Amino acid sequence: MAATAALSTPSVHLPFPDQPPNIHRNYMPCHPLLHRKINRGRPFRSISTSSCETLTLDRTALSVEEFASDDELSAAVRLRVRSFYQFGDSTYAFDGSNLSDPILIDHKRYLTEREFEALKDRIAGRRKEFKMVTCINATLPLSGSLSSASDLCSVCKYSVDGEDRVVVGTLDLNQCSRLADEIIGKRPEGTGADLTRAYICNVCVAKELHRNGVGYALLVKSIKVAREWGITDLYVHVAVDNEAARKLYMKSGFVYENEEPAWQARFLGRPRRYLLWADLTQTDNF
Repeated sequence: MAATAALSTPSVHLPFPDQPPNIHRNYMPCHPLLHRKINRGRPFRSISTSSCETLTLDRTALSVEEFASDDELSAAVRLRVRSFYQFGDSTYAFDGSNLSDPILIDHKRYLTEREFEALKDRIAGRRKEFKMVTCINATLPLSGSLSSASDLCSVCKYSVDGEDRVVVGTLDLNQCSRLADEIIGKRPEGTGADLTRAYICNVCVAKELHRNGVGYALLVKSIKVAREWGITDLYVHVAVDNEAARKLYMKSGFVYENEEPAWQARFLGRPRRYLLWADLTQTDNF
């Protein structure tokens, strides 16, 4: 299951590549294509994907680690574009049903390139508001167990040491004082160089592997990495009506801290959200 999935979302028609889509999203912070021009410093906002028949996961083959190459990072971004966007009717369906359409191909390439460069900028430290950023991915070897998920394999495949693998889940871990357009965590106090606050965002799992524990595995790994960074206070935003995501986060040790005002959610054109907090100094919580 995806940490962002549970809502059914309205379809929209695919715009031309130079026209940002007006898509209603079940947001995770923070995608640049909403009301403004592209801002390369912002993470994704996401929509949820509808439920579908799931594959049986071979847990022994699943690897959950920080990204190791640009090729893997690109595959993770392609999974996010695949998961976070829905484009209207069957003519421009974003489910792989019309991959030969040149407008669709160009638009997916446009989104992927923008998000890939923005993520690389954050990871490389070129965004001063982010102290540290990493991408954590759940991957599987390309094998017969994924044979019925041909679109996932073709879109999210990458190679490492001569082996073809597929990114099936991903998230970003950001050490920073805040994320743009989001409720701000209050712990710990201060915003200096020694800040030990971090945010998780862009959580998604391939729809074919929902309800297989991939999202939970990603969060467990992100908590481990955050502790290695010296993070004491970890945050995540979740839509108020996204019960599946809230349960996942609370299972992972998060508790309620605050919630977004209704006016802000209306202004940003998204479902209202809770801010959840995890105290990483309390080992008994995890």
